[in-house]
This record gives sequence, structure tokens and C-alpha cells, in this order.
Amino acid sequence: MKPKDNPMVVERYTVLDRTAHTIHAAAMLLLIITGFKIYAGWDFMSFHNARALHMIAVPALLAVNWILIPYNIFSATEGGVQEKIAHFMDHYVFGPEDAKRLKAIILNFFGKGEYPAFTIYDEVSGHYKTKLHPLMKILIVLEGTAIFVIAVSGIVIYRLDWALLGLPIGSWILSAGDLVAPAFNMSSLQFYRALHLLMTYFFVFELVVHVGILEFNPHVWKHHKTIFWSGKEDLSDSRYAEIVKPKPKHLPDSELWHDSSEKAPEALKE
Repeated sequence: MKPKDNPMVVERYTVLDRTAHTIHAAAMLLLIITGFKIYAGWDFMSFHNARALHMIAVPALLAVNWILIPYNIFSATEGGVQEKIAHFMDHYVFGPEDAKRLKAIILNFFGKGEYPAFTIYDEVSGHYKTKLHPLMKILIVLEGTAIFVIAVSGIVIYRLDWALLGLPIGSWILSAGDLVAPAFNMSSLQFYRALHLLMTYFFVFELVVHVGILEFNPHVWKHHKTIFWSGKEDLSDSRYAEIVKPKPKHLPDSELWHDSSEKAPEALKE
């Protein structure tokens, strides 16, 4: 949606998008800090407080990633199931065009060619075709998988006999771990603790890549203000934004003759 006072400014993120990202970022940071306190015994707060904050951040992170973000994705476009799937594929699935952009980014790093746009706005439909760095589309899949793994492993670390609606979820998870853990010379619980810690290190790695590398360019820092506060993007900055313009309409031959010369049909007769 474009404001009337500046047609080059568009809404990049809705209020719900910004809310989801802010809660996600805050919950993730809180989980990493309190998690390392619980694991390594950092002396900046009590174990009780760290565990309590950890347990508060867990449902917040899962609710955002498994409820709010999917809702935002599939409510962002009009139309039926086919249109929503196409929107999801364009925005969040790494495809051939993303591979081309990623190759150009790598070449640009070595001083060959220009940095390609990863924000692509379709002026015809009035919506973004994509607004993610191509590498982020890969990280999103890895992050989604890591969130699932760390949630499952966290259940048995929290409580071995944890149940939901009478279903012995904790026992099922431990039984599944018994199939894999012996290969690492571990018990099921030891295996899940190691897996939980490994996923924590992955989130630290992702945070460094996402903020410290992908965004380590002063021209891209404007997106931090966009996703946390304003939600607006100025497309007039063409360094990282590309606008897909409507194709010029093809005029019928009769209209072309009328515009260029009234004598065109007579000339053809001769």
C-alpha cells in the first residue's frame, strides 16, 4: 500500500509483522542468555530466575513462530489457496532467481559486478515479489527446523513425564531418543541435552549471520527501523530495491496509424 503523499513509500511490514519479529527477537535473545546461565552457571542472576524467564520465553517464541507468523504469511495476499501458495513460494522458498542473486552477491564480494536487489516490488499488483536476502531464505528453513528440534528436546529436559491432554509426550520423545542415542554412546536424555545445546549454538550463529554479516552494510540498516518501528520502505533507493514496472500496452495497428499519420492506410493501398 502506497501513501498518497509519496508514491515511492510502501508498507513493507504490517503491525502484526513487526509485532511478530519483535517478540521473536526478544524471546530468542532471552532464551539464549538464560539458557547459557542454566547450562554454564553464569553468575549474573539466580538459577530460579533464569529458569522462570526461560519458561516464559518458550511459549512466546513458539506462539509467534507456529501461530502468528504463519497467519501473517497466508493472510498477506488476497485470493484462494493457489495465490497464497504462490505468495509463500516467492517470498520464503529459495529458488532459481534467489540462486542467481546469491551468486551475484558472492561475485560482488570479490569486486565483480554490482550488488543485486533482494527487495523486488511489483508495481502492477501493488505487492512485494520478495523482500528477503536470498541467504535468509535458506536460514529460515534451518531456523524453523532448529526451533522444532529445540522445542522437542526441551520438553524432556524440562520434565521427563510431560503430558498433554493425557498423552505421554515426554515418554514418546524419550523412546524415540532411545533409537538414536546409543549410536553416540549416550542415554536418551543425554542425547537430547546435547542436541538442545547444539541448537542453541546454531541460534547464536544465525544471529551473527543475520545481524552481523547480512546487515553489515550501512545502506541496509534502514530495514531495522522498518521491521521494528515504521513498517515503511522508500523504494526510490535503487541500491537494494527493484521495481517491476507494468509492461507498455501494445496498440492495434489502426491506432498506430491514427496516431502517426492519417494517410497510412492509403499508403498501404498504393
